[in-house]
Amino acid sequence: MPLSANPASIESAQTDIRPPTTLTLAITERCNLTCCHCWVAAGQQPNSPDVPEWSLLQLIEQFSALGGEHIRFTGGEPLLHPGWLRAMQFAGTIGLSAITLQTNAMLFTEQQVKQLRRSGLPGFSIQISLDGATAASHDRVRGSGAFAATMQAIDRLVQGGLADRITINFTEMQHNLEEFPDLLQLAEKLGLAAVVAGTLVKGGRAAECSGIAPPDSDQYLRLIRRYDSDHDFRTRYDAFGNMAALQWRQDDSPRSSCCTFAEHPYLTTDDRLYPCLLCHSDEYAVHGVYEKGLEAALQEGARLWAPLLEISRRRSAALDHCRDCPGAAVCAGGCMGRAWSSCGSPWAADDRCEQRRAIYSAFPPKVRQN
Repeated sequence: MPLSANPASIESAQTDIRPPTTLTLAITERCNLTCCHCWVAAGQQPNSPDVPEWSLLQLIEQFSALGGEHIRFTGGEPLLHPGWLRAMQFAGTIGLSAITLQTNAMLFTEQQVKQLRRSGLPGFSIQISLDGATAASHDRVRGSGAFAATMQAIDRLVQGGLADRITINFTEMQHNLEEFPDLLQLAEKLGLAAVVAGTLVKGGRAAECSGIAPPDSDQYLRLIRRYDSDHDFRTRYDAFGNMAALQWRQDDSPRSSCCTFAEHPYLTTDDRLYPCLLCHSDEYAVHGVYEKGLEAALQEGARLWAPLLEISRRRSAALDHCRDCPGAAVCAGGCMGRAWSSCGSPWAADDRCEQRRAIYSAFPPKVRQN
């Protein structure tokens, strides 16, 4: 159904596209790194210019007026945008309850840290990419010296009084998964807020890079068994950690759909609005958002994305992979966005299907009825 500027008038029934609560906003394609697993292939020579600051402020105001709650500033590397701090400060003045900066952190200056500290932004967090607890693991995907520079930046932020605003974003890969417990230990030592993990998506540059791969099933099973047997790891994870594989073995509620795509749209620097960060298909893109205005763009998107909701509901029944899987009732075909980004179709299986099946087989869900 069409969205409305009055959030109270938007029906929340399962048959309707849900209104957005979180907007991921790419403000630049420029980046000081050329990471081999970068989803958007950011770098020194971007395809699109930075989003003008006045456009950012206008869009943020529109999102707040529509009842939006959370905005994520991303890139590229958002610290390269000259107006990133002003845009975040503006978001904090108009009622958004959560403001997130996604960054490699290497470009933070002491002055910027002081300004962030003084801003007192409500619900503000910094998500820092750290793909390993060692330079060997992190630099393998981000380049020589990246680990040392990021750790220096984290120290600068911690010394500046922002430790509890920092979340480590960790990309799970074959070569670094075993270091996840060490990152939890680092978070505990420095007083950081959390360590959030997500499996490598073989899209963007990662699709062309043969030197990296997602973890295999045995690696995840070993990590789960370590969680069960290692008291320190378990205690730290329960306090600071978030990893899908460790949650799968605890799933016990049946799902008809596990996709909340319309609630988390993604706006690119070249003015395309996608239903989520991973569903990059021009068939479902709304163009010209800054010119149309966010409300009109979301109304167009609601009509465009309505078929995806039906696909999301029907995927698990249609996928051959799901028919004899012990976790089919709780998985419901996995993430439609990941299936799309890795296989090019929303009707494909989640690219972590093999790993999920192995976990559900080793730890069969005791499905409870809602």
